[in-house]
Amino acid sequence: MASAASLLTQIDAAIEALLTGGASSYSIGSRSVTKLDLASLFEERRMLQNQVVRESGSGGFSLGKLSRHRR
Repeated sequence: MASAASLLTQIDAAIEALLTGGASSYSIGSRSVTKLDLASLFEERRMLQNQVVRESGSGGFSLGKLSRHRR
């Protein structure tokens, strides 16, 4: 099983690919997703960042920016 830090790197690459008009699908570990959903990627990224912090034992915290989606 891949480490949280490794998965975080892959998530960052998937987000960058989506934002630059690249990939329409991605795989992380044994999971494969088609039609990238930016909100899901950011949520997964947030969870992995928290896991990396917990695993490092740094006891730190991070601040996130919340935004509302307008329809």
